[in-house]
Amino acid sequence: MVQSRKENHTKVIPALSVGTSSTIYGKFTMCKFIICIFLLCMSTAVFAQNNNVVKPDVFQTGIKQSGVQVFDVRTLAEYSSGHLPHAMQADFAREEEFNERIQYLNKQQPVYVYCLSGPRAAAAAKQMRDKGFSNVVELEGGLAAWKGAGLEVEGGNNIPQLTLIDFTGKVSEGDVLIEIGADWCPPCQKMEPVVAAYLKSHAGVKLLKVDGSKDTNVIKTLGATTLPTFILYKEGQEVWRKTGVVELN
Repeated sequence: MVQSRKENHTKVIPALSVGTSSTIYGKFTMCKFIICIFLLCMSTAVFAQNNNVVKPDVFQTGIKQSGVQVFDVRTLAEYSSGHLPHAMQADFAREEEFNERIQYLNKQQPVYVYCLSGPRAAAAAKQMRDKGFSNVVELEGGLAAWKGAGLEVEGGNNIPQLTLIDFTGKVSEGDVLIEIGADWCPPCQKMEPVVAAYLKSHAGVKLLKVDGSKDTNVIKTLGATTLPTFILYKEGQEVWRKTGVVELN
């Protein structure tokens, strides 16, 4: 009797093991399927997002197509200093103005949006997509990258840039703090008291402002890609460089 019970018990255990294995295998297969679908969706989303941020040459080709709307989200002053052909304008920093003006854009037609260097256009593009715009394309690197690629803009021909010769002459003697920024740049505004305090404590240092909206030749030569950028020169030689909201010392 004892032996019989052991035999019966032995027979039951394999039956349970097979059932359990099938269940586990089924769940594992389902998990793999769900993970694959998730990764596929993520890859598609990332590709779509990256595909909506294009380089200047691709952007230039795109805005030549029929029905494309070109949208400049910089300030009016920046727009007046030079803009892309047929571009409409709304200051993204002025919420009421921005929301009012995008009402007049066609949500079903492509909108090619740009700013000076990219961040404002990215934020504007996100809002527009959230509001139902089906195809919003961003200019990678903004108008600075456009000009850096040697592409032309309209308007603003009467506003002179700081030339490289003038720049070199201004930094060749003594201590000079270069501030690359713009009036519309929030971190630049936040740095104003920091710059003032630095100049007060370093009486021998002169300040040279480089306009992030128009002095593109100097900015390109300096390799500055972030606003604001601060560079200290001593007798024509760069001593240090800092970007963003920082302490100056």
